[in-house]
Amino acid sequence: MAQRKKISPAEKVTFTKGKIDAFQCSKGKTRSYLWDIDIKGLGVIATAGGTKSFIFQAKIHGKSARLTIGNVNTWSISDAKAEARRLQVQIDKGYDPREVKAEAEESKKRTAAILKEKETRESINLAMAWNDYIAARKPYWSERHYNDHIKVIHSGGESRARRKEPTIPGELASLANDKLVDITSARLIDWAHKEASTRPARARLALRLLSAFLNWCMSHDTYQQAITTNEAQHKTIREILGRPKVKNDVLQREQLPAWFNAVRQLYNPVISAYLQALMLTGARREEIARLRWEDIDFPWNGLTIRDKVEGLRIIPLTPYVAHLLVNLPRRNQWVFSSPTAASGRLTEPRIAHNRALSIAGLPPLTLHGLRRTFASLCEWVEMPAGIAAQIQGHKPQGVREQNYVRRPLDLLRMWHVKIEAWILEQAKVEFIPEKIGLHSVTST
Repeated sequence: MAQRKKISPAEKVTFTKGKIDAFQCSKGKTRSYLWDIDIKGLGVIATAGGTKSFIFQAKIHGKSARLTIGNVNTWSISDAKAEARRLQVQIDKGYDPREVKAEAEESKKRTAAILKEKETRESINLAMAWNDYIAARKPYWSERHYNDHIKVIHSGGESRARRKEPTIPGELASLANDKLVDITSARLIDWAHKEASTRPARARLALRLLSAFLNWCMSHDTYQQAITTNEAQHKTIREILGRPKVKNDVLQREQLPAWFNAVRQLYNPVISAYLQALMLTGARREEIARLRWEDIDFPWNGLTIRDKVEGLRIIPLTPYVAHLLVNLPRRNQWVFSSPTAASGRLTEPRIAHNRALSIAGLPPLTLHGLRRTFASLCEWVEMPAGIAAQIQGHKPQGVREQNYVRRPLDLLRMWHVKIEAWILEQAKVEFIPEKIGLHSVTST
């Protein structure tokens, strides 16, 4: 829509199709005008390029303006006249047709956006958004936390390497194809009833992962249109799944001989060393499984642990653990390597551990139970609680521990060597410390 202060006079005629078809741009000019004698302001503009369009000229708020109606091949004369009258009515009412058109286009865009949002809400299911979520958050997660997200949504049905039965669906697999807008409290309550009857502990984990996912969706540009409230935080759902029970699986002092005897006889020396190191350090299962050779300082008897709390912590490398590690094969960067695992390291030692427990005639014991065992056995040698906590990577408790106590590695080593020697003695494991590095510590 172009505005001009002065319009060049041109011929006025009664518009007919023949007259419009015969009308051409004057020679030597870039454009010429033909005006309708019946409708004031209605005209046809012909350009040197051969195009012709209906236009409407009028004064808007005291200034002359020219508005394009449309190509003469698209608009009929009657339609063009009707449009000219409509534009004149808007002007007479004090409106600027250009502003009215702009507002109409903006309204059209808003309507299209609303329809798109609705389409998003009605088309995106949980699995689609979940894949985007774990891809976005993976850099900030541990490997195990990432794998938990994969497992809970897994559809199951895949063959296993060591068992005939196919894999079972993950805890959230039944929700995978549900639209995000359908993830309501009622839907989750129904899901919780079903999962609570078979695997409540895993379902509680899945619910926590789902809750974090929904919070992420609520702040996401695309998914926030489908998720307005976090339905996973509904009190009823948590009540159905129940509270986690306190676990008490732990090796007693008198069970140590049987456990060590069975674990040391495992056919896989890597798993055998891993399980013993796990118990004698009190570390978390993944902290030990992810040990790299670069994390071990044999000359100075130190072990760098990738801690989930502090990021890194250094604990003593005790004589027996050093003996276990130095004799392992160096296949790759991982201390506890596995030639068959895709990651190149040990990923699932539970099967071998359960086999050892069965051979030893011991009750079920989780890998975390070995961490619990270390903490419990430390009481026998009266190890200070703060030292045991620091070795195990527990967060400091109390103002004094958090802000004042700073223990050197040598102080940790004194007690760590003591508890290792005591455990081996109770387990009837004969071990004479050897000099692994320049500063090896021998037990008395």
